Amino acid sequence: MTHLSTTPFGRRPMTLGMISSQLAAKAKPETAIVHKWHVFQHIKEARQVLGATDRALTILHALLSFHPEIALEATSELIVWPSNEQLMARANGMPPTTLRRHLAVLVDCGLIIRRDSPNGKRFARKGQGGEIEQAYGFDLAPIVTRAEEYKSLAAAVQAEKKAFRVAKERLTILRRDIVKMIEAGVEEGVPGNWRRFQQAYQEIAGRIPRTAPRRLLESLGGEMETLWREVRELLETFAKTQNPDANESHSGCHIQNSNPDLPSESESGLAREDEAGGNAAAHHNLRSLPKRELPLGIVLDACPNMRWLIKGGEIRHWRDLLAAAELARSTLGISPSAWREAREILGDQQAAITLAAIHQKADQISSAGGYLRSLTDRAKDGKFSVWPMIMALLRAKLDGAKPPTAPPTHGPGRSEPGKPGETGGLQPSAELRAVLAKRPK
Repeated sequence: MTHLSTTPFGRRPMTLGMISSQLAAKAKPETAIVHKWHVFQHIKEARQVLGATDRALTILHALLSFHPEIALEATSELIVWPSNEQLMARANGMPPTTLRRHLAVLVDCGLIIRRDSPNGKRFARKGQGGEIEQAYGFDLAPIVTRAEEYKSLAAAVQAEKKAFRVAKERLTILRRDIVKMIEAGVEEGVPGNWRRFQQAYQEIAGRIPRTAPRRLLESLGGEMETLWREVRELLETFAKTQNPDANESHSGCHIQNSNPDLPSESESGLAREDEAGGNAAAHHNLRSLPKRELPLGIVLDACPNMRWLIKGGEIRHWRDLLAAAELARSTLGISPSAWREAREILGDQQAAITLAAIHQKADQISSAGGYLRSLTDRAKDGKFSVWPMIMALLRAKLDGAKPPTAPPTHGPGRSEPGKPGETGGLQPSAELRAVLAKRPK
């Protein structure tokens, strides 16, 4: 008889759990062959269902490492007999009391089976040929015989985690969308009991605990979705009644033009006959417009009111105009979402020019936010360009159709103050004259 290891067990009484785990191990087919580390991975994923702890799995990993084979077969010898010192070394220096406690957890969970020797020590007896005849220690048979059970438990745990993640993400998205829709409704002046919506949202959100089970998240998500649908339907109904693109006459909801000689950007004046090259009914043919970008000086000639928004009135670069447009957006009551969409569709430079033109004609526009959204929607269909808008403002100023609203500004490339007795009060810059001279006829 050869003793390979002599370590006392720290005797524990037999329990019904231990008996049940042994019966489960014997009830499985004895021809199974499994990859021990694959099964260990399934056990790790299902550890909460099995009742195992992280420290217990550290010991199980150490026990598996003492078996020389990767593939475990039910008919082979599956008992390992390491000493406590060896186990503690492979379990990252775990204290003896902790080791004994978590070994008991592995036994109670049915992950291993104790095989006691007569004297309570762990050892193996070899025969004359060197083969092990009898071993006492920890039997790893459940790793093989219950491998399919562990795999199924791991799959169920993964499915539950996925369902929890989906429920949590759904609730998060609904909360975000409801907040944005309520903000948009308030900023756009949509008729509705927005205070009630806010209170309903806060009441549901207040019932979300820091850590919640999946079923509770799904239940709260259902309530949030009901509120989301109610808010969404209100906004969609209002949008349908407004519909700025339904026909040209409907644009009157956004534009109040008291001057018939001043073209409106929401009408077919966006592509007038002389700019489209003939027929104004030819679907606003914007292809005849200049393809080059508008110079900053021309934009400022057409929209001098933008200088009022910048300290010192100096707008020298496009980034200065964009900064002034941000201030104009707040002044005009345009929602952040409408401005963000305009920048995404038109680009920062074109969006800034559009907002500058709206700001210049603010006294003629009843809903600047709705008007900007209308122009953005037209830009999506390729039916909007800033050129006609800026040219219309320039022609109105040069023809004296509208008294200047901005104070004269000195400087090269800018309008100069008129002499006493002259009408119009503003003269076009050389840059403006050059652009107008090249305007398509």
